[in-house]
Amino acid sequence: MADARIRLVSAALLSVAAFVSLQGALAAGIWWLIFTGRQKSLRNQRVIGMMILLIAIVSALIFLSGKDGLSYFVRMCVIILIGAWLYAGQQHGDFLRTGVWCLGKKTGFTLGLIAEMGMLVAEGLSEDFTRIRIAQSLKGLRWGPDMILPTGIVLIHSALARAQDTTELLAVRGYRDGGSMCPHFAPTRSDLVAGTGAICVLFFAIVSVSEFFIL
Repeated sequence: MADARIRLVSAALLSVAAFVSLQGALAAGIWWLIFTGRQKSLRNQRVIGMMILLIAIVSALIFLSGKDGLSYFVRMCVIILIGAWLYAGQQHGDFLRTGVWCLGKKTGFTLGLIAEMGMLVAEGLSEDFTRIRIAQSLKGLRWGPDMILPTGIVLIHSALARAQDTTELLAVRGYRDGGSMCPHFAPTRSDLVAGTGAICVLFFAIVSVSEFFIL
């Protein structure tokens, strides 16, 4: 999507739809298949695979406890795919432009800056994960389920350290809140169609199927 506003709103609507119900998750998955470039959306396949594996473990525990682990697995996997698509298509400054357009140069700029910093942390996590995999390969270690916990601890520690460094840098430069930006957007016809589709998916997730058909 060329328009960051429609991309962000669509991702939010689809995530809510997938979380609300299983039928919403299936509809959001169909939307993802139709409107996204799947190869580009899955550019960090190893990270996505690791997240899905963690979800599978949690889903198995939920299933063993007597609850619907399968529904949880499907819904969370769709949310991960939507998030991966949003991350793959995001450009630096999109959150800032969208925040300023929605909420102005003070609150919108601050929230957009926080989101941009979050994206930088996500990019750092991806790079750190790649370095960890290379180090493990050089040491002759094979990737397996037993490596998930120590890898996760390293990634969390790295993300917290990077966030602290960024906070200290902003404080040293005297940043308080707000900022100036003139956002510009150029929505395309495909953006509008995809955005309308996301709204329909959310509506389908909230309204029961029995409302449309006489069973």
